[in-house]
Amino acid sequence: MFEYFGGRTVRGLTSCSSKLAAVRVLVFHGYLLRGTGSNVYNVNLAAALLALGHEVHLVCQERHAREFDFVGAVGDWDAGELAVTRVRELSCTVYRPDIGGLLPVYVADRYEALEARPFPELTDIQLERYLRANVCAVAEVVSRSNVDVALANHLVLGPAILARALSGTDIPYAIKVHGSALEYTVKPHPRFLPYAREGIASAKTVLVGSRHVAESLWAALEVPSLPARTRLGTPGVDVSRFRPRERAGALAAVRALAERIADEAQRLETERPSSARAAPESAFGRDYAAAAAALAEVVVSAQSGPLIAFVGKLIVSKGIDLLLASWPLVLDRVPSARLVVIGFGAYRAAVERWIDALSSGELHTLRALAAMGRAAEGGPRSSLGLVLSFLERLEATGQRERYLAAARLMRERVILTGRVEHDELADILPLCEAIVVPSTFPESFGMVAVEAAACGALPISAAHSGLAEVSRTLAQGLPEPLRELASFPVGPDVVESIATRLTGWLHAPLKLRNAARAALVQTVAERYSWAGVARTVIAAGRGELEVLDPPT
Repeated sequence: MFEYFGGRTVRGLTSCSSKLAAVRVLVFHGYLLRGTGSNVYNVNLAAALLALGHEVHLVCQERHAREFDFVGAVGDWDAGELAVTRVRELSCTVYRPDIGGLLPVYVADRYEALEARPFPELTDIQLERYLRANVCAVAEVVSRSNVDVALANHLVLGPAILARALSGTDIPYAIKVHGSALEYTVKPHPRFLPYAREGIASAKTVLVGSRHVAESLWAALEVPSLPARTRLGTPGVDVSRFRPRERAGALAAVRALAERIADEAQRLETERPSSARAAPESAFGRDYAAAAAALAEVVVSAQSGPLIAFVGKLIVSKGIDLLLASWPLVLDRVPSARLVVIGFGAYRAAVERWIDALSSGELHTLRALAAMGRAAEGGPRSSLGLVLSFLERLEATGQRERYLAAARLMRERVILTGRVEHDELADILPLCEAIVVPSTFPESFGMVAVEAAACGALPISAAHSGLAEVSRTLAQGLPEPLRELASFPVGPDVVESIATRLTGWLHAPLKLRNAARAALVQTVAERYSWAGVARTVIAAGRGELEVLDPPT
């Protein structure tokens, strides 16, 4: 048998961390443990390290860490000094530094009990205060726990925090670049380059999810020694959880999920009247009653037509506008299809306006939304040129009335679930025929695409950055006629391209689709593993570059 080590097959592993005694690992994340990609990454990484017998010290801003079943203790400085509370007998402690209520973020959002402010809007004094609070916290954790190796998540400010906190010790550390900090903060705002270079300078290894991210990182930082220390470090998939299910079982799983959330809504309503339907106090909050109703609708819809999923943050850069614009084209050819939009974010209200406008045939409203662009989510005004071009083509080609006729079904054929926990996603994806990943912004890795593939749903992703690299890997095992469906170029006709690939998949012979599903599941099982990710992190922290794959 082979073991998978960071995405590559390694025989023996005689010199690798998996053959060594348990180690004490410090992980600095700095954000929450729910919702978005890097949060989920750190939850699974911590659980995998724990399962391998290692001791984990995770520093983040999660206020409800005790709710995670891999957490053994929680620590904070709320009373002025570190206080650690034992939750259960496990060797993972989650610490929450006191950062004074101000959290630097890459994309504007709302957080419980914190003011989340984009990095460019922070003063130098605020940045240094945030750095100092975390450096002191990490240094104290290190002094109390005899850490052996460490990992900093994100390009800023995690690496700089570890560089300062570990200065004067012999504790080695690695960096995991997720992409957001690089693309949203460091590249457009050179003010943050010194912080990134400071953290990179002492790191033994820098892990990236794709060659695309590696090249973008090298060009941005211009550190001569960086390419030699850069290695491939993709996320992993829990294939025991993300797996195919026969249809009856998949329906039962989502039905049970809807009932559990409905029960929670009822409990909240009983304890605090109207709280179950109150607006969440943070973007990571949940309207339980609405979520339960949406998932119940998913169960009913799945019995009358194919389900297609979108999973991601509801922001313009994730391409939700492109998918919504393409959906009437899909309905024109497959009227029974349903789109399940799984996610939350600042563009949620605009998404609802898209659906209403399409259902009512109000193309002038769509043009106005497309002209606003990111202004609809609180960002700068920047028109969505690809959608505007598509709307012009509708008029020029005489397809306007046919498009609007199909669009009348939008309210009935699009379901918005709001936030779904990562573990709950594993119940929903097996019920879906495909997932569309239409992000227009560079992505370090296509995590949701891999998770969908593990469940037997075809990922149809934008052909750029880390998404393209994941698509190439997944497409290798697909039957020849279906390989081209796995990705689409983000070009002038991207709206039509999405629809063409979706309908091509839905109209493909059942035997061919079943063969493709089996191939996707097998590829994920062979290529991705959280245990392998955990071993990669330890080897990277120690600088064992020879056992890690370069990003090629």
